[in-house]
Amino acid sequence: MEAYGAFASVYDIFQDNIDYGEWTDYLEERLREYGIEDGLVLELGCGTGIVTELLAEKGYDMIGVDNSEEMLAEAMEKKTESGHDILYLLQDMQEFELYGTVRAVVSVCDSLNYITEEQELLQVFTLVNNYLDPGGIFIFDMNTIYKYQEMLGDTTIAENREEGSFIWENSYDPETGINVYELALFLPREDGLYEKCEEVHCQRAYPAEKIKELLTKAGLELLELYDAYTLEPPASDSGRLTFIAREHGKKQDGGE
Repeated sequence: MEAYGAFASVYDIFQDNIDYGEWTDYLEERLREYGIEDGLVLELGCGTGIVTELLAEKGYDMIGVDNSEEMLAEAMEKKTESGHDILYLLQDMQEFELYGTVRAVVSVCDSLNYITEEQELLQVFTLVNNYLDPGGIFIFDMNTIYKYQEMLGDTTIAENREEGSFIWENSYDPETGINVYELALFLPREDGLYEKCEEVHCQRAYPAEKIKELLTKAGLELLELYDAYTLEPPASDSGRLTFIAREHGKKQDGGE
């Protein structure tokens, strides 16, 4: 699984089209709907810690896991500024380890699409199930086949800003479901010149039925499936979906 490198320093700037506040409000509403109003919550693929911080503001005891040192360095800066007691762990989500169980796990911004093998995604789901409290909730989003095939396809996205510029080339293979992002980043230096950095990232599109199958194999129960960050059912042109699953195999203290 790829980790963000140089792009981490400007990630938040180029992602300013995402309403993280709205997403976090949605996560809180769904967590409260299932009785989770406080306690330990883990964010997988926490990146620069935007959602981690927002959930901490809402009273949750947050843990963030990411495999990019650069992204976590940005997250740690936010933590220093906010003073929130957040535990950040430099770990691959396919192998993450916690000290105990958590009440909920969340993952946003298609982090799980970076898991490009079914067996590896099953391993992530199995770990989530293992570290959830009995009846714990798992909320995550994933990009759809429609998004990669119709919305991104073989397109090129470019942005030029004062803080830096990038060229983002997409290439989608419908046979494998793999989308390759080739990213060229141009960052200004103190001497007035620009430094070019290049990164390649791969994501995979999974049918919703395959995700449900893997969740079930991992011991999780799919409760709800929505068009992302709404309460609407998935549509044929949904670019992103929100999945809500529950741990349902562990025994509660003192009984079933």
